[in-house]
Amino acid sequence: MRSLIFANLILLNFFSAFAQSVNMIDSIIVYDDIKISIDKPIISNKANRTCIIFYALPNGNTTAMTMGKKMQSGDDWHFDIQHIQAQTAFIRASDPHTEYVVCYLENSLKSWPAWKSKHLDYKKIYVQIIDSIYHSYPAKVKSVYLNGHSGGGSFIFGFLDGVENIPAYVKRISFLDSDYGYAKSFYSKFKKWLRNVKKSCLNVFAYNDSIALYNGKRIVSDTGGTWVRSHLFLNDLKNDFKFNETISDSIVMYKGFRRRIQFFFKPNYNRGIYHTQQVELNGFIHSIFCGTRFDSRGYQYYGSRAYTKFIE
Repeated sequence: MRSLIFANLILLNFFSAFAQSVNMIDSIIVYDDIKISIDKPIISNKANRTCIIFYALPNGNTTAMTMGKKMQSGDDWHFDIQHIQAQTAFIRASDPHTEYVVCYLENSLKSWPAWKSKHLDYKKIYVQIIDSIYHSYPAKVKSVYLNGHSGGGSFIFGFLDGVENIPAYVKRISFLDSDYGYAKSFYSKFKKWLRNVKKSCLNVFAYNDSIALYNGKRIVSDTGGTWVRSHLFLNDLKNDFKFNETISDSIVMYKGFRRRIQFFFKPNYNRGIYHTQQVELNGFIHSIFCGTRFDSRGYQYYGSRAYTKFIE
């Protein structure tokens, strides 16, 4: 308990000071092995609301890899598969009236499922991180978006484990091919949140990993991949919400509850692996904009990169 209180004080002091600074990016280590890096824009007079996005990193990636960069000879390929920093720049340019703050969540094991298994108090820690940053960030109108790719979904479900009800300040939850941990036990929290929290939005992205092969072998079990988990999630939602199905050349979409709930499924005709492409091909942008007036404006989900000019 003492470590939780101490870490909370560090978070409150750090983020209160950082929110007032002119620095674009800064980082802090909490609980000895969690690194939180904050990317905030230069404060603009145009912004009339603040959106704090928590992006839980995928397995095997550092924050620098997740942010992305212009590739040079010899660079690790991981720097070219997400480009969250450039996609964030696209989002900010498209919607200058919102201050988008991105909190990258990384741990020393480079895996949120592995970190969670080693920390019995993960529920308190995850809630403490989100709650402290939200309450310490000085903005009159602010909200939280929970987002993550791959193993980053484990952080989101861990946060849900730690709350009786999803807080009203959480307005959007996005699983970018990351809902491996979905179970029916979570459904009542999602349902209550969607019904009771104004402007709450849920979006889920998955490809058919149930038939994907790597070196001739399947990469997930019959029940463990995002394809199966996402369909179970959607089927639970269909008991309480109506959906419309749309099929394009590459994506099957389900939209319901006045577009506040959206699922994007990519079929897999050649048993390939399309895990990171769901982020790379404007997936992060779409996870923030789908269902809003910026939906597909200047970009297309699973189309060519719309953010190339922002890569540094």
